[in-house]
Amino acid sequence: MTAGPASIPDKLAPHIKLSVVMPVYNERATLRTVVERVLAVPLDIELLCVDDGSIDDSVEILRDLENRYPQLRVLLQPRNMGKGAALRRGIAEATGDFVVIQDADLEYDPADFHQLLGPLSEGKADVVFGSRFLGAGPHRVLYFWHSVGNRLLTLVSNCLTNINLSDMETCYKAFRREVIQTIPIEENRFGFEPEITVKVARRNLRIYEVGISYWGRTYEEGKKVGWKDGIRAFYCLFKYSLKESIAKPSVSEQTSKSTRSATSRSS
Repeated sequence: MTAGPASIPDKLAPHIKLSVVMPVYNERATLRTVVERVLAVPLDIELLCVDDGSIDDSVEILRDLENRYPQLRVLLQPRNMGKGAALRRGIAEATGDFVVIQDADLEYDPADFHQLLGPLSEGKADVVFGSRFLGAGPHRVLYFWHSVGNRLLTLVSNCLTNINLSDMETCYKAFRREVIQTIPIEENRFGFEPEITVKVARRNLRIYEVGISYWGRTYEEGKKVGWKDGIRAFYCLFKYSLKESIAKPSVSEQTSKSTRSATSRSS
């Protein structure tokens, strides 16, 4: 992974506040490094680290980092509740213009934030997915069957949502804050990815995809996702596709409708 700060286009830096939501569970080996790399990105960053009941010394490390970096806020879950629950908590607390999801395990490089923010800052997108299968960035070569599973999940997701993503399961997803804060997150664990994909597709939001680098880790290095999570992901795709079968209005449509209603009442 690159060690230096990300190269953010000058036009982004003056006016963007970015909320980075980072779930943390037993990540003592990588926590200091990933926090430093996130905060090295030359933007106005609010980093929300949500500890999900870690039993190593992750909380102590977070408290130390919080004392050193005023941009960092530490949120503690009462017990281990899962990645989705941690994201729900962090997203609700976000105050930035945009929200990016960041894992704490160094598989995703904060130097790619500028790629994710491009379509958002230009007003073209409501949601941006960072694809591990697009672009020319470095990609660590690891598990063949994981890549097959990811592509199969993405294929099923595309069939159910009628969008053409290349990487539904990616961690790197960026949102306009007012968009993601209006979408209820129900999944408590790794079902967040398929759930949020179906929900943004059903709301007729403007979705873009950009290529990112990927520095995957092995199970010996702490990777947590397993085959049971893959089965759950398939279940969530079908569950939320049925549950969200009626298209939801986009945020802009909701705003327009509210404005027309207010105007009508006042007249």
